[in-house]
Amino acid sequence: MKLIAYLLPQFHRIPENDAAWGEGFTEWTNTKKSVPLYQGHRQPREPYNDYYYDLTDPAARQWQAGLAKKFGLHGFCYYHYWFKGKKLLEQPLEQMLSSGKPDFPFCLSWANESWTRKWDGSDNELILRQDYGQEEDWERHFDYLLQAFSDPRYIRIDNKPVFLIYRPGNIPCCEEMLAFWKRLALRRGMDGLFVVRTLGGFGLPKQEGFDASVEFEPHYTFGHSGSERIWSTMRTMGGEHLVFDYDEVWRLMLNRSPRREGEMIFPGAFVGWDNTPRLGVKGQSGFGASPHKFEEYLRRQLKRARQLYRSEFVFINAWNEWGEGAYLEPDKDWEYAYLKAVKKALESSENE
Repeated sequence: MKLIAYLLPQFHRIPENDAAWGEGFTEWTNTKKSVPLYQGHRQPREPYNDYYYDLTDPAARQWQAGLAKKFGLHGFCYYHYWFKGKKLLEQPLEQMLSSGKPDFPFCLSWANESWTRKWDGSDNELILRQDYGQEEDWERHFDYLLQAFSDPRYIRIDNKPVFLIYRPGNIPCCEEMLAFWKRLALRRGMDGLFVVRTLGGFGLPKQEGFDASVEFEPHYTFGHSGSERIWSTMRTMGGEHLVFDYDEVWRLMLNRSPRREGEMIFPGAFVGWDNTPRLGVKGQSGFGASPHKFEEYLRRQLKRARQLYRSEFVFINAWNEWGEGAYLEPDKDWEYAYLKAVKKALESSENE
């Protein structure tokens, strides 16, 4: 089994974030200012040994890869930000490509939402609107991606680079663009392009051209389980706050049918979820999570992936989403417990 963790590059300064949120802003800014909203609410989340890294530092990227490899992860899925030629948060990836280090598998997920102050891809408080353009723009985008696709570390299926799209339903020209990209891949000497649709909490229109879909958790379960048992409302000093039951979400995930319209599906997993560092009381947080539970749930999901989905991949949310409470990196509360849970789950699932 190959466990791939999503990796957020927003741990370095960029001018756009300085202008929108203040000079020196990174994801750590939200994390540090977070406060507990209710009794037992575990905030702020603080990295182990106060390691507030900058991902433009090669040592930080090497540390991440070394830690992930040690505890059994197969690779990272870097979020990629492209707005009709305008790049954001590209430095960690570009530096990793140019240096050839760290030696650790990776792929990309195009976070193709508009850039907003609310972190939700909506048109409210817009900073940078997403615009998909025409064939000339698609080719420019593909040729930018080609350096990553050609890297020997890049994750492939059938020798085709694996490329995820986070919000394909937002792309009005999606089928035409994917067909164009696949033709370009052949022209550029590749065996093709393996494109993966993300199944999240948003709408899922029927679109051709995808080779597989990936369950992005817990959002896919939030949006498409049809269960009201997940949620409850908690009164806080700042107003009503939505909380969810960690165990109930995992129960729904582990009982979901793997047979859906015959498509290839990569199952998902998640460490936790708490986006109150970004959204405060208007965010959502979970209760009931622990490394012990996570180990057991992940073990079962890995087993299901192999036996029911016939998938060698499971995508986990996430490696370092500190502002959303979804991270495997060590913190002061649990230290390395979640990473140890990953290793144990992988070992146990392989022996079943």
